[in-house]
Amino acid sequence: MIVKCPTCEKSVEWVSASAFKPFCSERCKLIDLGDWAAENHRIADKTPTDAMLTYEQLAQFEHEMLEQENRFFKD
Repeated sequence: MIVKCPTCEKSVEWVSASAFKPFCSERCKLIDLGDWAAENHRIADKTPTDAMLTYEQLAQFEHEMLEQENRFFKD
């Protein structure tokens, strides 16, 4: 099977002898690793947007936690 190198798109034969598959070389492999480290590549977050807390919800949650903590120490 022939695949394209994810970095330079050169054709790479997908066999056990291909040491850097799916990359064509160590250089391309390291370029890709650097892109991940620099966060140029990301795995998409599948969390629905409406499930994320708003600033107001976080403030309310923090307020409730502080009230619980204060009641704990008063009792």
